[in-house]
Amino acid sequence: MLEPTQKSGLDVAHWLDWFIACLVRAVDGAQATLDSVLQKSKFWECFAKHPFNERQIKVLNRLLDEFEGKLTSSKWAKLARWRA
Repeated sequence: MLEPTQKSGLDVAHWLDWFIACLVRAVDGAQATLDSVLQKSKFWECFAKHPFNERQIKVLNRLLDEFEGKLTSSKWAKLARWRA
């Protein structure tokens, strides 16, 4: 977008539109990441005194980070699998 703008004279309106749209997408992405981190932090703060084992912690972190869909017993088994 910058190259056509440079060759078209002094009108930078199209480039500014493009740049602001990029900026808005970046801010929205950062906000989504921040919301996710805060949600996970609040969860662990709420359950800080609960004695989770390593497998439970691993599965809960995965669920809080990126899990989509329903949690079935086979998905639980895959998530909780030990890796040495």
